Amino acid sequence: MIRKALLGLFLLFSSVQSFGQDITTVDRPKLVVGIIVDQMRYDYLTRFYDRYGEEGFKRILREGYNFENAHFNYVPTVTAVGHASVYTGTTGSGHGIVANDWYDKYLKKMIYCVDDFNFKAIGTELPYEQKSPVRLLATTVTDELRLAQNMNGKTIAIGLKDRSAVLPGGHTSNGSYWFVGKDEGKFITSGFYMEELPKWVIDFNKKEFPRKYMKNDWETLYPIKSYKESIADDNPYEGVFVGEEKPVFPHELKKLSEQNGNFDLIKETPYGNSILKEFAIAAIEGEELGQRDYTDFLAISFSSPDYIGHRYGSDSKEIEDTYLRLDLEMAELLKYLDKNLGVDNYTLFLTADHAVVPVPAYLKSLKIPAGYFDYSLFREYLKDLGEKYYGVPDLIENFSNFQVFLNREVLDRLKLDANTVAEKLAQEIINYEGVHKVLTAKTLQTTDFQSGILSYVQNGYNQKFSGDIVMIPNPATIYMRETGTTHGSGYNYDTHVPIMFFGKGIKTGRSRDYVEIIDIAPTVSNLLQIQFPNSNTGKVLKSALK
Repeated sequence: MIRKALLGLFLLFSSVQSFGQDITTVDRPKLVVGIIVDQMRYDYLTRFYDRYGEEGFKRILREGYNFENAHFNYVPTVTAVGHASVYTGTTGSGHGIVANDWYDKYLKKMIYCVDDFNFKAIGTELPYEQKSPVRLLATTVTDELRLAQNMNGKTIAIGLKDRSAVLPGGHTSNGSYWFVGKDEGKFITSGFYMEELPKWVIDFNKKEFPRKYMKNDWETLYPIKSYKESIADDNPYEGVFVGEEKPVFPHELKKLSEQNGNFDLIKETPYGNSILKEFAIAAIEGEELGQRDYTDFLAISFSSPDYIGHRYGSDSKEIEDTYLRLDLEMAELLKYLDKNLGVDNYTLFLTADHAVVPVPAYLKSLKIPAGYFDYSLFREYLKDLGEKYYGVPDLIENFSNFQVFLNREVLDRLKLDANTVAEKLAQEIINYEGVHKVLTAKTLQTTDFQSGILSYVQNGYNQKFSGDIVMIPNPATIYMRETGTTHGSGYNYDTHVPIMFFGKGIKTGRSRDYVEIIDIAPTVSNLLQIQFPNSNTGKVLKSALK
């Protein structure tokens, strides 16, 4: 009997020891590659699937794990908030990035998400390139990875846009680099990270890739007649470059460059993605990412699809061509990683920072409800409401990002309660054409919306930075010109994006369950067995992990 008891204790102790070994043994990849494609709708994977090659998007779908029903769970769905949310695992209510630009009710002016004039730009003398993550209140998965390794692993973040490099890199990035166009056409950084550009960046800039690409016209990759997944090349719903009469191929870049910001023009072509892919490879080599005893992180943001989508719309031949070309860039990047790191030494995820609505004018031509919201007319309407109900024309201090900010000085002078005034205005605004729903700050602070678009508004609302009234426009209603399109809403066309994982530690498969963009950071954190970002509200997507 005693012998049996001792045997049982031994087996129990052995199982505990074994269990302990399972959770303490960390087999991290040498490199994590986080890819965000700016303005990539999920259906770009399926719509163009038959035209993709086997080694780009199809390979990730085939060998990785695909979440088919992935969405953003907040508004506004814009670049800065998207990048911040992917990497912090929370929304604007938690990380503090509430838009690309927003009204600062303390400074009484519009501010930009990554501006920081305490640090000089490194690599350029251009004005307004002084940036840092100072307004990002939360840690990122990239921060936590560096902290977990006593600051030994490296984080490098790159993008065509400054915000697309600064925010993913977090507060501890070893280098966040972005592209400046105009007459320079090169990658730069901020004094927040370093005092001078590394040699590998200087050497890359000397190769003058943008100048080489600008010598080419933007022609379709394949015969234009084969582009069956997009509408006619010549149509009234697309914008044009300055100097063009029609939005049609070919786009003569050398001829158009001077009138379109010189090297800024390259960002609005697929060649912007090509240059960034080359820069990613240069970063891996220059920083020796994945070559040491620690796990490094490379954050890449392909921004050209966003520029192109804004000008031409989601149904254009330009977008179809952009994704066919991006597929080839992805194949080259994966091939490089396989060869130089090894298939079992890196983990990759691919997602987007938002999706996009089809051009509303095009939808209207098909008798689908859509429209345009005139900001200037609405500001006049708000002014009239202030005079009608309170006898003052300056009751509203600011209207931006579909948010109304009340003038606190006027409220104090008239001894008016902000919540009461906001509620009164909300009751009027709901009747304005193009407005779908209206919420006051008090409602957002005292009501817990569990699902749907109202919960998205609440997730994006920040008590300190957001307005007194938040509006939701009608579906497919935007605030810009009638050519091209934009994004920012909580509707499916803006929220449904890819989330795909690939590489070491990742299963092969797919899921149709609803998941959220904020689930990426905790999933990567769990894979790496590190602390979650400090404001994380996402969940681990355990079905993707081995």
